[in-house]
Amino acid sequence: MDSTTQDRPSAAGMLAPTGRTGLGALTRDLGILFGGDYNPEQWEPDVWREDVALMRQAGVNLVTLGVFSWARIEPRPGDHDFAWLDEVLGLLHAAGIAVDLATPTASPPPWLGLRWPETRAVTQDGVRLSHGSRNHFCPSSPVYRERALAIARALAERYGAHPAVRMWHVGNEYGQVCHCDLCGAELQAWLRRRHGTIAELNRAWGTAFWGQRYDDWREIVPPRAAPYLLNPTQVLDHRRFASDQLLAVYREQRDVIRRLAPGTPVTTNFMGFHHATDYWRWAPEVDVVADDVYGDPADPRSPAALALTHDLMRSLAGGEPWMVMEQAAGAVNWRPHNVPKSPARMRLDSLRAIARGADGSCFFQWRASAFGAERFHSALLPHAGADTRLHRAVQAHSAELRRLASVVGTGVEARAAIVFDWSSWWAAEEPAQPSDRLRVLPQAHAYYQPLWQAGIAVDVVGPGADLDGYDLVVAPQLYLVEDDDAARLRGVVERGGVLLLGPFSAVADRDGHVRPGRFPAPFSDLVGASGEEYCPLPDAGAPVVSEALWDFTAYTWAERLRLEGGEAVAQFAGADLEGCPAIVRRQHPSGGQAWYVATTPPQEVLDAVVRQCAHAAGVRGVLDDLPEGVEAVRRGPVLFLLNANPDERVVALPGPFRDLLTGDDHTSTARLPAEGAVALIERTP
Repeated sequence: MDSTTQDRPSAAGMLAPTGRTGLGALTRDLGILFGGDYNPEQWEPDVWREDVALMRQAGVNLVTLGVFSWARIEPRPGDHDFAWLDEVLGLLHAAGIAVDLATPTASPPPWLGLRWPETRAVTQDGVRLSHGSRNHFCPSSPVYRERALAIARALAERYGAHPAVRMWHVGNEYGQVCHCDLCGAELQAWLRRRHGTIAELNRAWGTAFWGQRYDDWREIVPPRAAPYLLNPTQVLDHRRFASDQLLAVYREQRDVIRRLAPGTPVTTNFMGFHHATDYWRWAPEVDVVADDVYGDPADPRSPAALALTHDLMRSLAGGEPWMVMEQAAGAVNWRPHNVPKSPARMRLDSLRAIARGADGSCFFQWRASAFGAERFHSALLPHAGADTRLHRAVQAHSAELRRLASVVGTGVEARAAIVFDWSSWWAAEEPAQPSDRLRVLPQAHAYYQPLWQAGIAVDVVGPGADLDGYDLVVAPQLYLVEDDDAARLRGVVERGGVLLLGPFSAVADRDGHVRPGRFPAPFSDLVGASGEEYCPLPDAGAPVVSEALWDFTAYTWAERLRLEGGEAVAQFAGADLEGCPAIVRRQHPSGGQAWYVATTPPQEVLDAVVRQCAHAAGVRGVLDDLPEGVEAVRRGPVLFLLNANPDERVVALPGPFRDLLTGDDHTSTARLPAEGAVALIERTP
C-alpha cells in the first residue's frame, strides 16, 4: 500500500501477531536491552575508551549510535569520513555491546541548507527555517530525500554486515510539518489519490461554505496564514498528509537498509501520544516499536500517564515486546523548571515500562554533553563522573534487569480497551468548536486513571480494530467515527460486553462533517438517549444529582439530552439543563450495557462510573484493594507492583511469591518502599 493513501491498515485485531522482525534475536542473546544514545563525535578518542570500559561496568548492552552525525560523516557533499565510526564500532563490538546504528538524517549539515535552501522547511506563516538546530528539513524536498537516501545507503553498504550492528534506527523523532510549495505539490498528489476527483474533494471539504470551491488540483495549497478560520477538513487532510509524508521519508531509508542488511530489524523512535504523527499508520512499518518517553517527576499524574503511553506502545506492537529508546535518568533540559528524578524514580519508571511489555529500557544519553542545547540534560554518566549517586544507581538497576529473564518475550493480557484515533483527535481540536476546554488527551487520561488504579490491564485500540476479545471498551472522546467503526463498537454491547462513551462523541464522519440528527447519531438507540444541543458550562458549573452515585458539580461541558429507553444515572439540576440526563446507561437483552457520559464529572465520580462498567463487564484487576498510588501489572509469569507514593505501602498477596529483583520471599504481603517496586513470581511451596 502506498504510504500516501489514506486506506487504514486492516486490523483484524491490532494485537494480533504482526510478523515484524522484532527484538527476539537481540533479547535472546542479550536479555533485556539496557543502554542509551551514544554521541562519541562530541568527544576525543581517549574518552571513547573510557566510555566503553564504564559501559561494561554498568552492564550496558545496547547503544544507539550516530543519530546526529551527518556533518561528521559527510563534512562536504559526497566526501565521507568513516574512520572514526569504524573505530567506535570496533571498540563497542570488542566489549560485547550491540549497536543500534542510526541514519543521521534528522539533522542535515549546514552545507545542505545553504546550497539548496529549498531543503529547509517553511512554517505556516511562510518563514523558511534556518539550520542551527535540528529537524529543519522539508520532507518533500527531492534534494533532501536524495541526499538522505545517499547517506543511508552509504552507511548500510559499509556496516550492513558489521557484527556490532544489531538494529538500525532511521532518522529521529519524526514530527515536523512543512508548508512550502514542494509540500503543496505533494499534497495535491496525495489528495488526488485520496479523493479521486476534484468534485469529490469539493464535497468532502464542504467548499460550498465561504465560496471555497476548487476547479483544479493546482489551486490547492497547504493550510497557511489566513485572515480568519481555515477550512477544518482541509486542515484535517493536511495533518493526515503530513504524517504520511514523513512516513514515506522513513520508508525510503528503511527499504534501502533492508536490501543491504537483510534480517536486521529497522526502527525509528516514536514519541508517545505525539500529535503530528498517526502511529496506527506508522506501527506496521517498523520492525520494533520504540518510544521516547519523558515523564515529569514533579507531576503527580505522571505514573498513570506513563502507564497509558506504555500500553499504547504495546498495542502498537500488536502485543509483542517493544522498547523504550529514550528516557531521562535524572532531569531534562527543556521544561521551564527541570525537577530531576531521584534514582528511585528512575528505577521505577524503567520497571514500569518493563512491566507493560518493554524488552528494552534505554536512556538519553550515555555521557552528558559538555556543550550544545542539551548540556544540562541528565545522562547515565553525569558530568561529575562515575563516582556519583546516579551512576551507582544505574549500575544497580542494570544488574536487576538481568534478573528479569523470565519476562522477556512475554505479553500482557487485557480484557479492557481504550479507543484512540489520531484523525479524531485532530478533528476534535480544530478551532471554532463549542469549547476549546474539552481536550482529547486529558479525557483519555481521566478515563484510564481508574483502570490503572484498579490494576486492570488495558490495550489501546485504533480505528478498524477487532474488539471481540474485549469485555469492556471505553471511548473517552471519539469525535470522529466512521460507520464500520461504529458497527464494531455497537457489537461490543450486542455480544454482552460493556461500552462506555465519553462526551462529544460520534459528532462527525471521516471528513469532519457533523452527522445530522440527534446525537450521538450512531449510538443514540444503543445508549437510550439522544441529544440536541452542546452546552459548554459557565465557570460556576452546573449541579448534578444522582442516587446511584452522589451529587456533584459538573464543570466545562454538558449536553442537552432526553431519555429514549435508557436510565439516567445522573441528571442536571440547574444551569438551564434542569432534569436533563448527565450520565445515561442502557441494559440490553444480550446482557451488555451501553453508557454515555454527557459531561465532564469530577475525577472521583468518573472513577465510580468506570468501576461500575468494569464490574458489569466482569473485568477485574490482578489484585483486589490496591492501595492508592500502587499499580499492579501481570506480565507473563511475573506480577509487578510499583509504588509511586513518597512513602511505604503494603499490598496483600494471594499466596507466596519471590521477588526476582532481590530474591526476597513474600508470603501474604509485599512491603513496597517509597518509589519502590517488586517483580514477584509465584513460589512453589
